[in-house]
Amino acid sequence: MAGHSKFKNIMHRKGRADKLRSKLFSRLSREITVAAKSGMPDPAMNPRLRLAVNNAKAESMPKENIERAIKKASGGEVDAMEEIRYEGRGPGGVQIVVDVLTDNRNRAGSNVRSAFAKNGGALGESGSVTFMWDRVGKITYPAEAGTEDAVMEAAIEAGAMDVESDLVKPDIYEDAPGHTIWTAFEDLNDVAEAMSKVLGDPKSTAIVWKPQSEVELTGEAVGTLFKLLDALDAEDDVQQVYSNEDISEEDAAKYAG
Repeated sequence: MAGHSKFKNIMHRKGRADKLRSKLFSRLSREITVAAKSGMPDPAMNPRLRLAVNNAKAESMPKENIERAIKKASGGEVDAMEEIRYEGRGPGGVQIVVDVLTDNRNRAGSNVRSAFAKNGGALGESGSVTFMWDRVGKITYPAEAGTEDAVMEAAIEAGAMDVESDLVKPDIYEDAPGHTIWTAFEDLNDVAEAMSKVLGDPKSTAIVWKPQSEVELTGEAVGTLFKLLDALDAEDDVQQVYSNEDISEEDAAKYAG
């Protein structure tokens, strides 16, 4: 769920992906419910809900879970859900953006602040980090969706901003190889729908924060940052964590924990 190091999810702790997956469905359900509450409960009429449902399907969430999350929006229990963004810095000045969805602002704020403080980081004011980031659309496809040229051509025709293809087999700390398509914030749904007609349904679509630059991090600071990111990811109220570290494969493996 988080966007770390060259916009990949480095699996810096063995089993981390499985650990986070146990909470993935609850986070996806929460996003579906809030999206349905914010507009029409029909994905065809609600872009945010359509995005949330597509992401849930990409993670193999059962259809009945998706329907239950949409129906839940009609209940009063989600009225108090609040979206909050926290910004701060970790070891070595790494910039971190934390998106939270919570029914208790005080609890969420206290837990996020504690995670930063206990792991070499510090929270900043709103806007202290995101002014150096871009709010963009992100579409991902697995490597088998097509060649670099085929994906690039489909992306250009669909109106995307950029394409990054990484088809090299990764080690255990990295995502599977594939294609990442970047779009303007407002163009995500249109580009995703156009590309799906050519390449099939994408692996994921999302509105994300993308850093304009990265911070090189080495040595023990890498291990401290990993602990901070893990602590944030473990919080139930946290939906997404973004960070702009640049870490070598050697250090990623050494400080995997």
